[in-house]
Amino acid sequence: MADYKEITKLIKLISDSNLSEFKMKDGDLEVSIRTDKHVSLKQQQLMAQQPVTQAPQSAPAAPAPPSPSSPPNSPSTNPSQADGGTSSSSDSKEESDEQEDLLEVKSPIVGTFYRSSSPDKPPYAKVGDEVEVGDVVCIVEAMKLFNEIESEIAGKVVKVLVEDATPVEYDQALFLVDPKG
Repeated sequence: MADYKEITKLIKLISDSNLSEFKMKDGDLEVSIRTDKHVSLKQQQLMAQQPVTQAPQSAPAAPAPPSPSSPPNSPSTNPSQADGGTSSSSDSKEESDEQEDLLEVKSPIVGTFYRSSSPDKPPYAKVGDEVEVGDVVCIVEAMKLFNEIESEIAGKVVKVLVEDATPVEYDQALFLVDPKG
């Protein structure tokens, strides 16, 4: 039979996890724990409906760039602005062409991103470093477990996209790598 210490340890483990509900039966002992992360079926249905009703409202709220359909004789358009716009768009086109050749090293889990194993150690990967497939490029801490993230691509690290010790989402880009080196 489980003693008080084992039960309190179990409760702590469950409350520290992402579980919303836990049930266990061991002989005559039955344990059922429901955390504040538990959401009823009705609440889940309501939450699922909310984004649908909010999506049309949020779409127009995004700032729209000046429309190219504005008349050429509008007072806000003058030759110096038109030339500036052309050069900046060609710059951004070159930049996007360069980024199209780059590949992303993404986070396979949700957690906290760390560039090195400890604050006094050098980063695993920094801009300019050559990485091979399987090289450790960072650590993502999830639920007090430190997970070494390995590169799935070989090439030269061009940019670190995440600040050290910040949260990252699943499939979030962490590094940009030029496979051509």
